[in-house]
Amino acid sequence: MASAAEQLASSINFSAFSKATDLKNRIWFTLGALVVYRLGTYIPLPGIDPQVLQEVFSRNSGGILGMVDMFSGGALGRMTIFALNIMPYISASIIVQLLTAVSPQLEALKKEGESGRKKLNQYTRFGTVFLALVQAYGIAVGIEGLRGPSGLAVTDPGLFFRTTSVITLTGGTVFLMWLGEQITARGVGNGISLIIFSGIVARMPPALAGLLELGRTGAISGFFIAIFLVLAVGVITFIVFMERAQRRILVQYPKRQVGNKMYGGEASHLPLKLNTSGVIPPIFASSLLLLPATLASFSQNQTGILAEVSAWLGHGQPAYIALYVALIVFFCFFYTAIVFNPQETADNLRKYGGFVPGIRPGKNTADHLDYVLTRLTVIGALYLAAVCVLPEILVSEYNLPFYFGGTSLLIVVSVTMDTVAQIHSHLLAHQYEGLIKKSKLRGKRR
Repeated sequence: MASAAEQLASSINFSAFSKATDLKNRIWFTLGALVVYRLGTYIPLPGIDPQVLQEVFSRNSGGILGMVDMFSGGALGRMTIFALNIMPYISASIIVQLLTAVSPQLEALKKEGESGRKKLNQYTRFGTVFLALVQAYGIAVGIEGLRGPSGLAVTDPGLFFRTTSVITLTGGTVFLMWLGEQITARGVGNGISLIIFSGIVARMPPALAGLLELGRTGAISGFFIAIFLVLAVGVITFIVFMERAQRRILVQYPKRQVGNKMYGGEASHLPLKLNTSGVIPPIFASSLLLLPATLASFSQNQTGILAEVSAWLGHGQPAYIALYVALIVFFCFFYTAIVFNPQETADNLRKYGGFVPGIRPGKNTADHLDYVLTRLTVIGALYLAAVCVLPEILVSEYNLPFYFGGTSLLIVVSVTMDTVAQIHSHLLAHQYEGLIKKSKLRGKRR
């Protein structure tokens, strides 16, 4: 028999959505903030020649720049005020998270609760500003030396251009960080994730239009386009299924007597996701593998060792695919070990009296959790590798006009699922509020 919460959730419809005024305000705020972000991706840096930048960027779009430009929704290719996007914040968050696992002081802050979380967030913000300053200066110096067929990319290079570029790009990243936090607090969904999501989605309509145009001109057969679209839908369905998959470990709590009443004796579940590491492994793996290609594209000597390594690790090459899979598997295990500590989880269960049936509390429970998590991580790593390698093969073999990337698909699907889940939670809370108000009115009438 369905629980009261499940029955209430099944009754949610469009009429319930129309009555949820707070949820509608949150959605409108989120959409407005994303529109502001998209407008900022078209405001160029002062002192650059957009035509030359476009020529240079089209030649170097196969490296890390292409991947970052995909996440920024084209802001890097147009060299706008949001060219760095929110990537420095993500890098700082990952660094702080990794340091938390190795630093006793940061680990103690993590266990302090809300106050510790605020301090860690503050460290993340400081790290974001530092990384943004470094990356902005690197971009300013880098584009000063860029030259295309039409001339130099910077009209007036020098100290003034570098200073204004660093201030503008860093300010753009800090503004996006603030905007993402506002979306999280006053909108729907995770603001940082939604900013990346909107940047990826913004590139899809023109890319799909280019694919259909190639089909119209006969460059690609219509049958292949149909197969490709069916495959894309199948991959998205597979991602949804795997992202929702989890192993539930039964946790039993013993009964305890407080005064004349008995409490406890309940059973709950400890959910372990199949893909605990999320999209971090593909991003790290792609960044490391694309680094030689990016350095070679900006190198003056196109025949050196770096160029040979870049060709050896080109898209679709056997060595690239093999290393890509190996790095994804490695980062899956590495990041899972960072974000989930079986010993800490076992200690928390023992502290609150919980235990896994048939397993002794303490070290035996930690070993059992570690065993289950290792098996799940193997399946999750193979799933991530399959989702990310299949697009690489399609792009290299059939020269698709847009990057049917596993990382971008993972981000889009994951963010969509999380946002829909939050909307559903708001609707469910609104339904509960309605029931509470009705019960109070009935009590007053009696």
